[in-house]
Amino acid sequence: MDTDKILKDKSVLIVDDEPDILDSITEQLDMCRIYRAKDYEIALQLMAGFKFDIVILDVMGVRGFELLKKSVSKGFPTVMLTAHALTPEALKESIQLGAVSFLPKEMMAELDTYLADVITGSHKVVWQNLLEKLGDYFARQFGADWKEKDDFFRKFEEEFSDSQKEGP
Repeated sequence: MDTDKILKDKSVLIVDDEPDILDSITEQLDMCRIYRAKDYEIALQLMAGFKFDIVILDVMGVRGFELLKKSVSKGFPTVMLTAHALTPEALKESIQLGAVSFLPKEMMAELDTYLADVITGSHKVVWQNLLEKLGDYFARQFGADWKEKDDFFRKFEEEFSDSQKEGP
């Protein structure tokens, strides 16, 4: 997949309270039109004034879940990016509130690949790909049985396996 071509000229809002994260993502996504916000208020202003192909939100420090609700209500595909809120509960809340992806900041080096999936795939396919790619990572972080502990994740996975059986 040629991520540069897929992401070229896409309008991306990045919201994070850490300047080095904003700089790093801006540099990595140099093929995109980048808008940056370091806090909740600036992010709200940008969301009110522009249309975005992708919004990337930090969970902590910028009221990420509140911004997720606003972003989703405007129809912006939204990716949650976190280091400190890397928990099954934060993942679950992200899914329930309409995020299209949930990435650990540790995986930022591959951010362009995940964002290309967001642009080219359906909501369900993006989550399916993410959980397949990061399944082992999440198991190490959350414990091997993290999905079995919560009915939500069991049902979520069943939806994917059912959709695979149905085919395209």
